[in-house]
Amino acid sequence: MDLEIAGKAALVTGASAGIGRAIAKALAAEGVKLAVVARRRALLESLEKELGAKLVIIEQDFMAEDAARRIADAALAGLGAVDILVNNAGGSRKFQLHTDEAQWQEAMTLNFTRQRQLADLLVDQMIARKWGRIVNITGKSEPEGINGAFSAKAAMHAWAKGLSREVGKHGITVNCIPPGRIISEQILRNYTPEYRQWQSEHEIPVGEYGQPEDIANLVCFLASPRARYITGAVIPVDGGLRKYQF
Repeated sequence: MDLEIAGKAALVTGASAGIGRAIAKALAAEGVKLAVVARRRALLESLEKELGAKLVIIEQDFMAEDAARRIADAALAGLGAVDILVNNAGGSRKFQLHTDEAQWQEAMTLNFTRQRQLADLLVDQMIARKWGRIVNITGKSEPEGINGAFSAKAAMHAWAKGLSREVGKHGITVNCIPPGRIISEQILRNYTPEYRQWQSEHEIPVGEYGQPEDIANLVCFLASPRARYITGAVIPVDGGLRKYQF
């Protein structure tokens, strides 16, 4: 299937490894021009070398106060326009019963505020061209404990739904993808091989963890004109994970 996105321009955050890197590679394979963001410049440069294509490389800490403005300006300067925004940056923040406000603020900024700000900075130029795609990589909204990231992702779902209602008339769609158990640096760091095997056998109906490419394939579809009528949706990619609802 021709996704009809060749020649479009995309900004992908958190693109140095895992899901974000897979998304960047999949979009590049479709002929999309890319701006990629992460803190680890060397990994972005290795991605550029792997793809054999010129990328707009943006080395940026998401927590810097002016991060969203710097990223948006660099992407627009390098690409000329941003047709597709993939908000992938973020990270789990497991909290205790009593957690200080600074930690909550950090979790919300990293997992929601910067994404919202980036969309706000880029949406007007999408409106001017009557076309755009915003795809947010989010997370489950019903965690097993207190986690600042999951609270932020729930906010993302609500915000994205509202935004989709405002911009749909301009040919812009806004969707969220909560990953289930997808192999990533964080998963490999936090879960032992034994636990991953047990979970694959008992909690994931398809019987295995997903790969970053499983997310990337859906992102490419949602970024395409083929998905023109899909907006305001939360679409889990989780292998049918049974334990928690998303």
